[in-house]
Amino acid sequence: MTNAAASPIVELDFSDWAAPAGVPEKQAEWTAALEAGQVLYFPHLSLPLSPPEQALLREDMLKAGSRNVSLGSDGVLKHAAGTPEEQKLLAAMLGRYRQLALTLADGLFPHYRGALRVAPTSFRPKQVETRAQSVHADDRRMHFDAFATRPTYGERILRIFTNLNPNGAPRVWRVGEPFETVAKRYLPKIPPYSPLKAKLLNMVGATKSVRSEYDHLMFNLHNLMKEDEQYQQNGTVATQPFPPNCVWVCYADGAAHGVASGQYMMEQTLHLPPGRELHPENSPLAILTRLMGHPLAGVGTAQTR
Repeated sequence: MTNAAASPIVELDFSDWAAPAGVPEKQAEWTAALEAGQVLYFPHLSLPLSPPEQALLREDMLKAGSRNVSLGSDGVLKHAAGTPEEQKLLAAMLGRYRQLALTLADGLFPHYRGALRVAPTSFRPKQVETRAQSVHADDRRMHFDAFATRPTYGERILRIFTNLNPNGAPRVWRVGEPFETVAKRYLPKIPPYSPLKAKLLNMVGATKSVRSEYDHLMFNLHNLMKEDEQYQQNGTVATQPFPPNCVWVCYADGAAHGVASGQYMMEQTLHLPPGRELHPENSPLAILTRLMGHPLAGVGTAQTR
């Protein structure tokens, strides 16, 4: 990790998921760091597993052809293999992790209370280094998160991760430059937004709702970053190994990141509506609006779900 002054990693010394609620004088500082694209790292925070749960840390708990196991907000487990008993135990483990992640988010970011929307919780048992993927789908390559089929209209993508690796292997992240720096590099290469094309993509089922100009920019930014071999070689500011039994938190749409290696991870996604940030001016939506010089078409007018 680089020195503290230059590092995008902010290390916090908590061993209790509820502890951050007890230090309100620091909550605004943590929220500001998160919204500025930094990664909050908790080296002493973990998800304790029982022996039967430890036995679920196997690649064959993932259904063939799937990327991750997920537990929906409705409690339905998807893409899991194993016996019915193992699937029931895995669903309970994911559900417990969700509650801990929500407790942590509530204590860290009280400004967001009542605004966060819970997305599926995922279990990722595959080894990153050996997973075959296309360039655009390859999470090893530096990127900002953006969805090809699911426009967000400026909604933030807050993610809480924990490494469960039973063999002592870290999950290694590369973290890159601030969002605005990267956006300025690629915006001139992005074709103009076409409302007609966005409607056609939705009509043929390529997107679940009409892609806004913001989502057009984010989707192309994501792809251009991953296609750029020079950036992939030189865009890393910090390399951070996250060891087993730790937690890290970031806005995955605002922190440039790539996963160099790792296996067996739990992840919780939460979404925050645009404008509900503590510092909305630091959001990707605000930055792209400023750089483009006009309000981004479709934001705040289309239905997100």
